[in-house]
Amino acid sequence: MCLQKDSLLFTATRHTTELTFRMLYSLARFKCSLLQVLKGASRTPRPITVPRFGHQTLAAALPAVGGSPGVRQARALDHERLLQVQWDDGACSFYPFTWLRDNCQCPLCTLQSAQARSILLTDLDVHTGVDQVRVTDSNKVSITWPDQHNSEFEPDWLKKRCFSPEARQARQEELFLNERDFWDSGLQIPTLDFKEVLHDDKAALDWLMTLRRLGIVYLKGAPVEQGQVARLSQRIGYLRLTFYGHTWQVQDKPMANNIAYTSGKLSLHTDYPALHHPPGVQFLHCLQQAQQGGESEVVDGFHVAEFLRREHPDAFNTLTSLRVDFTDTGSDYCDFSVQSKNRIIDVDNEGRVVRINYNNATRDSVLDLPLDQVQSFYSSLKTFVELMDQPENVVTYRMEPGDLVTFDNWRLLHGRKRYVSHSSLRHLEGAYLDWDEVMSRLRILRKAVHGDS
Repeated sequence: MCLQKDSLLFTATRHTTELTFRMLYSLARFKCSLLQVLKGASRTPRPITVPRFGHQTLAAALPAVGGSPGVRQARALDHERLLQVQWDDGACSFYPFTWLRDNCQCPLCTLQSAQARSILLTDLDVHTGVDQVRVTDSNKVSITWPDQHNSEFEPDWLKKRCFSPEARQARQEELFLNERDFWDSGLQIPTLDFKEVLHDDKAALDWLMTLRRLGIVYLKGAPVEQGQVARLSQRIGYLRLTFYGHTWQVQDKPMANNIAYTSGKLSLHTDYPALHHPPGVQFLHCLQQAQQGGESEVVDGFHVAEFLRREHPDAFNTLTSLRVDFTDTGSDYCDFSVQSKNRIIDVDNEGRVVRINYNNATRDSVLDLPLDQVQSFYSSLKTFVELMDQPENVVTYRMEPGDLVTFDNWRLLHGRKRYVSHSSLRHLEGAYLDWDEVMSRLRILRKAVHGDS
């Protein structure tokens, strides 16, 4: 109950702060519009085409194709402690004085070789004013501070960091690509050529963009030998080492230390919820397939979670609030005894589903819940799992030697049908990466292919 109160207090404080800024922002925009009228501005602003990402409407607050508009005027609004920038296209942006001083781009305040802040927060006057604001001949915004330090800001740099809600949302989408395309059993898994992804930047970018948006991409034509998942990882950066090694061999093994290393059915699951930070992306490369059985299954966990939110809100609230124990014990790369506490469905502070943590095999017998919440937890989890298992949500495919599947381990639940072990032993090689490395490479490839737009 205390946690709920703290969460409500945090949310209320955040909303109050946001509301205060919006009021100041609206007042400043009104002043900007009034200034244009008083100056006799006769130009009618051009209609703005508003792009849409999912259900969100984003104003054209980021630089348009062909470059950012130049600065028409910049001035200090001393009472609001904001810099007002009026752009050549008639739009206005507003920047807090303190933020501008904190982000001075001069060599004294920023280590240019690393693009890292040098100025110390202890030296920052968080209540600073400004002495002078002007637009330079090169169309930069120049600010002289009370201590006579001077800062200059490029128009494009400022435009990308506009504080309007629309601009902030657009920038976050550009950086993190949070919008997703949900799918069900009708999905045709996107397929690319393994060698093209390795050697062509555009193919590699298509791969990672699709992986982020859909959660799964199939690569065909990998050599049928071990080491290809490690080779593919080098296209991104490096592998995620776990207790099962840098790479691991999915085979039917005697005295298996993981249920995946058997020939039995694997129910739909995410890998490694026994870690507090499970691997974000998984690679599986087929080296040999079983003669009978062994088909793979995948489900879009975000899609199912959103259905649960709409149709079974109590179950959704339970699975997004209660933390469940997971465990994994054994010996492989080294001996291990892992414990974690994770929510089955993780959401961010805006309520968006960001991760599924579910593996029935490693869900611990320890259940750290009050007695009166146990039945609710089981009922909610059963509802979620039954939704996953519905045929209309499951995509089934059969891997053949040389096929390599890449998927979002935070989003997809994957499983396997039982197979029969004969003389031809089913063999997949697997590996993990983290989303931080994947997104880093995606941004670099996007810049290489499309430029710094």
